Amino acid sequence: MLAAPLAWVMGLPSANLLAEWLQQQLGEDGPLELVAQRPVGGGCIHKAWQLELADGRQWFLKSNGAEALPCLLAEAEGLRALARWARPPVLVPEPLGVGVLGGQALLLLPWLAFSGANRDGWFGVGAGLAALHRASAAAGASEGRFGWSHDNVIGSSPQINGWDNDWGRFFADCRLAPQLSWASQQGQRLRGAQQLLELVPDWLGGHQVKPALVHGDLWSGNAALLAGGGGALFDPAVYWGDREVDLAMAQLFGGFPRAFFAGYESSWPLGPRSQERVAIYNLYHLLNHANLFGDAYGAQAQSSIDSLLAQ
Repeated sequence: MLAAPLAWVMGLPSANLLAEWLQQQLGEDGPLELVAQRPVGGGCIHKAWQLELADGRQWFLKSNGAEALPCLLAEAEGLRALARWARPPVLVPEPLGVGVLGGQALLLLPWLAFSGANRDGWFGVGAGLAALHRASAAAGASEGRFGWSHDNVIGSSPQINGWDNDWGRFFADCRLAPQLSWASQQGQRLRGAQQLLELVPDWLGGHQVKPALVHGDLWSGNAALLAGGGGALFDPAVYWGDREVDLAMAQLFGGFPRAFFAGYESSWPLGPRSQERVAIYNLYHLLNHANLFGDAYGAQAQSSIDSLLAQ
């Protein structure tokens, strides 16, 4: 892709302002010369850019209006949390800077070169995710509680948190209930919603869960293989929860390759009846998509509720 002339690039502060901000975020002594700002496709919420300096170094930048700063701060916090527990061959890019410049909210990250799909690579990513889950669960950093210290976001939606010692109650109250309430406010009155909410704590009550740090939004677009080997996880919606939520969402919206799940199972097999919980966990994401994008996902959510109540 050819670099656009800097004066033509829309949605970013001036090159001089951005170069000064980069210098501050990177802790460089001397001035930096920014020679290219290339738009990068793939995002549906923020704009994405490849920044290149005169010395050849490259960075990844997300931008949006200043009002989006809380979303980018939540993303930066989630990336730092995951990076703490990430184990090779999984890499989580750690934020290099986040803030507002020239009326734009910015998040600066390392530039990662992606590669094409291959079985061994996805097997390693699955095993690496299992290692991340296991390491965080073993540390006991959440003191046996589920949730997060404050609300964050999933995509562009608010994600309600707080703490609860009961996993089933947390999932009903902080995951499903807010989405169902939002749907109702938008005129999507889902049949059986209240009955489902009352049943979920009991359904999950017999499932012994040790809190692990979960990615929280692990569809296939939020992971990639790296050109140098291994893989990366990004765009999280973190909290302390059942590790099965990540494996459930990895089956949604196209899903991950089979090698990913084989790699996970080789490192830390899931417990019995885990597949029975997939529909409950993925209902959260179907509801979120229904609230963001409308009727097609609403029909899927209603079908899921009907099937769950029929069991």
